[in-house]
Amino acid sequence: MIKIQREDIDIEGILESVKSPASGGVVTFLGTVRDNAKGRSVAKMSIEVYEAMAVTQLEAIRSEALEKFGVHEAAVIHRYGDLEVGDNIVFIAVAAGHREEAFKACKYVIDELKQRVPIWKKETTPEGEFWVEGEKHE
Repeated sequence: MIKIQREDIDIEGILESVKSPASGGVVTFLGTVRDNAKGRSVAKMSIEVYEAMAVTQLEAIRSEALEKFGVHEAAVIHRYGDLEVGDNIVFIAVAAGHREEAFKACKYVIDELKQRVPIWKKETTPEGEFWVEGEKHE
């Protein structure tokens, strides 16, 4: 399941959609809007997305995670629009037979999302608005 949406994330529904009788573990990641970044207070965040390309990239990342780590299912939901501090931004759920594969796949998905998916975040602070640069991972 891949979704790009404005509305909040149905975490319980997504968890139920990835679980199966063969799944020994489900690992999740929930990214939220924090109230600070790089020493500045953050009042809100605006997220823009090139939706068609984002969906294509997320589907590729999901497929790679399924194949590379042998997990049963993975879901990625990312929001866009204006978000307040504490709002959910991204939710990833990965189900696998064992926890190790699920943890590795979940980390892979968020790391690749940050590098490859055309999503841009702008933070509003008392000092002005700042675009957030993508994170590098090893």
